Amino acid sequence: MSLNHAISVLRAAGEPTRLRLLAVLSKGELTVTELTQIMGQSQPRISRHLKLMCEASLLQRFREGAWVFYRVADQIPEGIDASRLISFVPFDDPVIQRDLERLAAVKSARRQDAEVYFRDHAGEWAEIRSLHVDEAQVEAAMLGLVGPGPFEAMLDLGTGTGRILELFAERVGRSIGVDQSREMLALARTRLEDTGISNAQVRQGDLYALPFETSDQAAFDLITLHQVLHYLDDPAQAIGEAARVLAPGGKLLIVDFAPHDLEELREKHAHHRLGFSDETVRLWCDALGLDLVEARHLPPPQQNGSQLTVSLWLAAAPQLAMNKAQKQEAQSS
Repeated sequence: MSLNHAISVLRAAGEPTRLRLLAVLSKGELTVTELTQIMGQSQPRISRHLKLMCEASLLQRFREGAWVFYRVADQIPEGIDASRLISFVPFDDPVIQRDLERLAAVKSARRQDAEVYFRDHAGEWAEIRSLHVDEAQVEAAMLGLVGPGPFEAMLDLGTGTGRILELFAERVGRSIGVDQSREMLALARTRLEDTGISNAQVRQGDLYALPFETSDQAAFDLITLHQVLHYLDDPAQAIGEAARVLAPGGKLLIVDFAPHDLEELREKHAHHRLGFSDETVRLWCDALGLDLVEARHLPPPQQNGSQLTVSLWLAAAPQLAMNKAQKQEAQSS
């Protein structure tokens, strides 16, 4: 790490308001508006501080519709980890204590909004859940099919409430949930905060055009799509995007319904597709160069013709033939 870079990073944090911002953002991601409420300062002033901290790679900035969120950067490329600076923050200082009290009020307001949204939609979700095997069995099957890991990076597409991020939290180093709905993202953020999960974050994004570059650094070794594809007009394109950011040897887990004829799900719950067959998923995988490793089916508890079978498909990306380190080792031996 260069001396100039070290100085720029320390300068970015070495100011009272910026150190306060770092302390508050260490507790979760926040918008500029929320930060102005907590800090009691104008939006232009807060935005200027945030800009300097982003330039020093202390913070990450990402857009969600008309809103912009900030969070502490996962790591700084040249060696100064933000967590090292946060460790020097005097969290018992009266000023920072006041900031954290205002932060709690902001999170409480978020939680109330999320609870209203959940209450308004809980009936719809309960109705669909009543048509298939208990969700606990589905989750157990997901964990069993994927295996213990550990996985370095996980991506959950159509993350909804963030439940799948919570489910896999102990098996992954870091995880990102992507969803188009800001209301669902607010619900997911609240859930992750309430459960104390710190290695997961959520982002607004289009499943047909994921906000990640195709590179080793952006690749995920576990990607999940849990009850998402039946809402999409073009599920094959979404699978193609998932495959694009899947690491060599990475696993793709799809959970959805087997083919059924419950047309009311189209009319009442906006399902575009009435389930998927093993053959359909296999064709998608073949076209993308993925191996369909296993298909598992969980029938409903009562076979009366009006319920749904949950299907799980595990696919894998092929391993790279030989990386650079392996080639050098082979040449030297």
